[in-house]
Amino acid sequence: MSFAGVYPFYVAKAERKGRTKSEVDAVICWLTGYSQRQLEGQLKKQTDMETFFKEAPQPNPARALIRGVVCCVRVEDIQEPTMREIRYLDKLVDELTKGKAMEKILRA
Repeated sequence: MSFAGVYPFYVAKAERKGRTKSEVDAVICWLTGYSQRQLEGQLKKQTDMETFFKEAPQPNPARALIRGVVCCVRVEDIQEPTMREIRYLDKLVDELTKGKAMEKILRA
């Protein structure tokens, strides 16, 4: 599955709840270390999810602070690295759509 295939769903979910594409991008860039330009490049390349996270230039060490349940599974209990990264992103987008302040989402 390509990251570009999932990305519009993240944006649409956020926009339905009054958040913006730029906020979704900020969350993704915070998590992965991609710049906005690099993120757009990954989207154009139709990079698959595994490669997207594997090539992340600087995964944020604070992502380990992401806790909670996504799809009935505790994020912190997921052992498979790629799935854990995907669920981290899912959790951050969920927090965004629930109206949480960006400073708290980004563990600042």
